[in-house]
Amino acid sequence: MSEAETLDARQETPTLVVVCGLPGVGKTTVAEQVAERLDGLLLRTDVIRKEILSDPDYTEEESRMVYRELFDRARRTVEDGRSVVLDGTFKDAADRDRATELSASLGVDFRLVAVECDEDVVRERIERREGDESDADFEVHAMYREQFDPISMDHVTVDNSEGLDETTRQVAETF
Repeated sequence: MSEAETLDARQETPTLVVVCGLPGVGKTTVAEQVAERLDGLLLRTDVIRKEILSDPDYTEEESRMVYRELFDRARRTVEDGRSVVLDGTFKDAADRDRATELSASLGVDFRLVAVECDEDVVRERIERREGDESDADFEVHAMYREQFDPISMDHVTVDNSEGLDETTRQVAETF
């Protein structure tokens, strides 16, 4: 097989990507760009939560329900032959591990992208949010910062502090 054929075959193999990070860091901005570059389906925990829960209380049980549905949809998408990008905090290492296990069971590549952003920028962005699916405010950001399990697996970090052009450059270098 020639190098070009190998590249074509690799591009046809679905990839499962997790875009994780604290609320307000710009995960969705990064996830949208990754999904576009992979021609993949974007699945957001914020959207799924509102689809399956009429009045979410953001309990641990609700979070388990949302992630269960997220993984079910991801499995179906990959089984249909399409790449999928999962956008959520993934603050629990167990959820990140579950994503790697899912990709291994499906025989597809797995990529983890951690999105970071300066806190002052996060605070400003959260205050400006309008019409976004996320209900997280800066208090939730601070609480999740304390609860976020360290990332111990291979990953790429995108710093979303500088603006869209710089974020786009970083995503393009990775995907």
